[in-house]
Amino acid sequence: MTTTTLTTTGTPRPRRAPGRPAGTRPRGPAGTHPRTSHPRALPPHTVFAERLLAVLSGERPVHWMLGHTVGEAYEQLVRIAPETPLRSLGPRPVLRRCSVQVDDDRTAVEAFATIATGARVRAMAFRLERGEDQRWRCAAVELDGLGATTRPAPHPA
Repeated sequence: MTTTTLTTTGTPRPRRAPGRPAGTRPRGPAGTHPRTSHPRALPPHTVFAERLLAVLSGERPVHWMLGHTVGEAYEQLVRIAPETPLRSLGPRPVLRRCSVQVDDDRTAVEAFATIATGARVRAMAFRLERGEDQRWRCAAVELDGLGATTRPAPHPA
């Protein structure tokens, strides 16, 4: 099937790829379809870093993390997020790097991320814990020291 396009003079002109018959597409070897690459699944710490970035930049509301947090993490986000510490009037904050340290029993992950907003770079740390249902949930969040819970000083014995 040939698609017809009108030229500026009003005369019909067949539309086709140069050097190929009309209606054909490029194919791989022996007439196979070109291989489409399937996107790799991101590791959980990177997914959570992106989710936390969305909340702390004001792109998403805090309650977006409700099913993805355990323990104090949600309360920490409730305290930090209203200030939208990663919001920028310039370029959107982006995740530059996310590193991880895994517990020996592979049930917890300590992650560290760097976030760039233009020339400014911020630090974010968070802890992920794997539940009995094998899903990862955020258990703690810190941003440049914000969100750190103050621990009582140890009592001398």
